Amino acid sequence: MRVLGIETSCDETAAAVVSDGREVLSNVVHQQLADHQPFAGVVPEVAARAHLDQVGRVVQAALDQSGVGWDGIDAVAATAGPGLIGGVLVGVMTGKALAAARGLPFVAVNHLEAHALTARLTDDVAFPYLLLLVSGGHCQLLVVEGVGRYRRLGTTIDDAVGEAFDKTAKMLGLGYPGGPAVERAARAGDPTRFDLPRPLKGRAGCDFSFSGLKTRVRMAIEGLPPGPMADTDITDLCASFQAAVADTLAERTGRAIEMFQADHPAGTLVVAGGVAANQAIRARLQDLAAKRGLAFAVPAPALCTDNGAMVAWAGVERFRLGLTDGLDFRPRPRWPLDPDAPKAIGAGVKA
Repeated sequence: MRVLGIETSCDETAAAVVSDGREVLSNVVHQQLADHQPFAGVVPEVAARAHLDQVGRVVQAALDQSGVGWDGIDAVAATAGPGLIGGVLVGVMTGKALAAARGLPFVAVNHLEAHALTARLTDDVAFPYLLLLVSGGHCQLLVVEGVGRYRRLGTTIDDAVGEAFDKTAKMLGLGYPGGPAVERAARAGDPTRFDLPRPLKGRAGCDFSFSGLKTRVRMAIEGLPPGPMADTDITDLCASFQAAVADTLAERTGRAIEMFQADHPAGTLVVAGGVAANQAIRARLQDLAAKRGLAFAVPAPALCTDNGAMVAWAGVERFRLGLTDGLDFRPRPRWPLDPDAPKAIGAGVKA
């Protein structure tokens, strides 16, 4: 079985062909960095227009690189939410049109589920497993019980960790995208110089909060001598911020592991989403999993950030269970994995 996957939920236009034998036959990603860098962040209208300009070329490139052609495609999958609705519409309408024209089944994919299932593509992780999903818009801890079956243990009560990285980079003048820029600068910095908080440390549950950490970064910047920041100020702040994030993720995830192991003594900790590409955070969480007796799985960096292969694989998982969608499926700007989870106390909950 081979599925074509299309991803357009934020600022990457991507398409891929993946087989049910866990083989990525192609994975083409067009990044819009040049379009959004002047604004130091993603502009939804700009992103939607760029998707519209690029999606046809990207899909054709994915088909060409796969070497199978349309006769070898069994279904078309597209991210149908959550995300920036203009971009989601472009991908869904493209996927529907291709499915209709070729007489193929259409699979509407939850973007978060695509991230959640990627470790089954790369590492053949068995259900159930504990998932830390960390990206620019999402920060959640979930028990993945099966395709379409998720139990949320914790979520952010304000900002997602990727958003905190981007805003810290902006305050430090490091540009967009912020996550990789902060990670690069942190390598040369002293993570102990600035005393930054570990939000919610020691609190019951495993929800997250990063708004206060961003505020403390701003206060640290304002406390520096007047004038341009020295390179050491920037690198030390990046290192201190990254250390605070890693400590926070490890502490909150440790609490989730306790909850998970109450029912599943053995299993796997999976980390997914764009922030999972951060090597320092990956190493910290891998060490945590080892100490708690869990296996550890995290996709390669190229499969942590948004891509078509994860959407195609989610399409494979759903299609082989008979889960397809009609051409009347409506894209969703919000689409929680666990719709029955209680809302976290705080503003701006991401779902």
